[in-house]
Amino acid sequence: MAGGTDDRREGNRPVTGINITPMVDVVLVLLIIFMATAPLLQKRALNVNVPKSAVGEKKATSTLQLYFTAERKVVMESKEVAMDSLQKELKDRLQLDPAIHVSVAADRSIPYGEVVGLLDVVRRAGIKKVALDVSAH
Repeated sequence: MAGGTDDRREGNRPVTGINITPMVDVVLVLLIIFMATAPLLQKRALNVNVPKSAVGEKKATSTLQLYFTAERKVVMESKEVAMDSLQKELKDRLQLDPAIHVSVAADRSIPYGEVVGLLDVVRRAGIKKVALDVSAH
């Protein structure tokens, strides 16, 4: 048996174990990173205070801004609009620009139901792309 092959020798055995320690280390580091950043992302997405900017840039798409003030007044492009005539105004804007986007910024003291009522008026005017402004701090 001096020149024969012996499967029991060290070099011919199949590899039956894989070292997964490095993979576990990487997964644990990623888990810690996600656990640390998840609350920050959620907090930023849920804050309702709308920020004021000293310098602004023009957006690629035009957005019609609606403000719902604490006094229950609706302001569209720095012009106060009565809630009764808002739907007609929005329909007129929609005819001029069928791809119009509307952004609604409501004061946080306004009850949620009234904000939903304003959103209903915007939707009844036929506007499909509606967003709510929230702060990002």
